[in-house]
This record gives sequence, structure tokens and C-alpha cells, in this order.
Amino acid sequence: MALLTISGEPASRFEDVAHGAAQLLGFELVASSRLQQLLAEEFGDAAVPDRAWRSAVTSVVAGLATEHHLVIAVEGGEGLFSEERFDPMPALLRAGVVAGETRRAGNVMLDHRLEKPAAKNELARMDAEAKRRRKARLGRSVARPGDFDLTLNAETLDSGQMAEVLRAAANARCLSAHGLLSAGAAAEIQFRTRLELARHGIVPAGRAHLKRASFSHPSEEMFANLLDFYRIRWQYEPRAFPLQWDKDGNVIEAFTPDFYLPEFDLYVELTTMKQALVTKKNRKVKLLRAVYPHVNIQVFYQKDFQDLVFKYGLKMDAGASS
Repeated sequence: MALLTISGEPASRFEDVAHGAAQLLGFELVASSRLQQLLAEEFGDAAVPDRAWRSAVTSVVAGLATEHHLVIAVEGGEGLFSEERFDPMPALLRAGVVAGETRRAGNVMLDHRLEKPAAKNELARMDAEAKRRRKARLGRSVARPGDFDLTLNAETLDSGQMAEVLRAAANARCLSAHGLLSAGAAAEIQFRTRLELARHGIVPAGRAHLKRASFSHPSEEMFANLLDFYRIRWQYEPRAFPLQWDKDGNVIEAFTPDFYLPEFDLYVELTTMKQALVTKKNRKVKLLRAVYPHVNIQVFYQKDFQDLVFKYGLKMDAGASS
């Protein structure tokens, strides 16, 4: 897939440049307003926390990139994509638009119908808020020169001219020659990003508002959130299985699996990489299978869940119903 990211300081008019470049290239434009709509459709009307913003955007972009090459026009867009999120990396061109304070203040005067002093104050507020957002989302309050492949000066070029420059640069990079993102690659990307979001407690829009369980470990809540992303119904610790009895018939050992997935008639016991815990849980699972051979149970690592998702062909679209 091909991605062209265009970003800049507030009131630099980088969105106008992106609109022109998308038209010239025939790419799909994802500007801030469209991105907010996409995030709301996938994650609900509540704002995505800044700490989870990068993962949330990566998830929705992966879905779009199976059908279109994209122009991404958002603050901090140059920092969205990296090798740990996309493998292989897309054909990527990162452009930044710069403009002096006087020009940006003039744009604020036009946009908000303000006098010059008020416009300068408003621009200062916008700059401070943009730096705060960038710091919270990307870990840096300002972009670095090396974050961009191309920097465009709005003091000497208008939006149309900058769009033409970007078309030439994109053609020189042969961006359009790259194929779209495959459905399988998009599924892998969305799984990784949704795992990150689940750790933050971010869940998809339209999730059934059932009474939430009181989880005994954060990994269990994360797993439940991830199940919600894929619209997999679950029950938390629904049943305890007696495993051993004393001579009087009293239960002396029992096992309560963490989850039950009704659609698969599958009990799930989560585990970590700590060998002592793995050994203990495996012993109980082995004993449960011996006592209750009809019960389907599995000890799950993270990759086991990914295999379950892909094996049963569940829709990667978080809007899909269960």
C-alpha cells in the first residue's frame, strides 16, 4: 500500500495541501474530521485517550488500506507509522508544511474573524494545545527535521503548488505502483493494535453493555476486552470443577477456568510465561480432562487467541456482529 502523510503546525493550511494532493494522485483523503468519524464508528463517541491514539489510528488505517492508497492529513501524521506496526512497511512519503507565525496568525484572523491581537493569542493557545497532544500521543512535543522526507514552505508556495510538488515526489517514489494492503496483513496489524488497545481498556462501539466482571488479574480484563473487539461472547469464571475428593466425598481440590466461550463450547485458562504457573495450570487442566473428558478446555497464550481468531475466520471489522 502507499501512504502519503501531510502534517504541519496549526493554521499552516496543511489540510488544504493534502486535499489537493489526494485529488491529483487519486488517493483516498483521511483528514482530521474523517479520522474522528472513523474512530467514533469503531470505538464509540467517547474520545480515544491520547495514550491509545496511535494504536487506534493504525487500526482504522489498516482497514482502509485494503481498498485505497491513502493521504493522511493529521497533526503528528509523520509519526504514525513504523516498522513495529507495519510489516512489511508501506510505501511511505512524509511531508511537512511550515509557515511563519505572521502568516499563521493571518490565517487565524480569516478563519475566526478576529482582530490581529486576538488572533495571535488564539494561535498561541492552538500551538500550546498541539504540543500537548503531540507529546501525549507520540512522546515528543515538536516534530524533528528527520521525521519528514519533504518539507514545504507555505511562505513561498501556495496550496496548489505544494500539491503539485507532492504529486511529483510521489510519482518519483512510484507510490502508486505498490499494491494495496492484503486482507491477511490488515488482520495481523489490527490484531496487534487491538491488543494494545485492550491493554488500555479500549473497547469497540456497540459492545453489549453487560455487567462487567471483577477480574482477579489485569491480563484477564485485557483478554475480555480483546474478545469484545471480535464480538466473541464470553463468561468469566462461570463454573468450578471439583477435581479431588476425600474419603467422605468432600471436595478437596477444584478448578475454575478463567473464561467460557459459548460459541466454541470452549473453556479458556490464561497463563503467563512463568514456568511455575504454567506447570501448575497444566497439571490442573490434565486432571480436569481426565475427570471430565467431555469438557473442552485449553490453556491460552496470546498467540493462541490470535490463532483462534484466524482459524474460525472471524471478521476483523470491529463493527461486525457476533
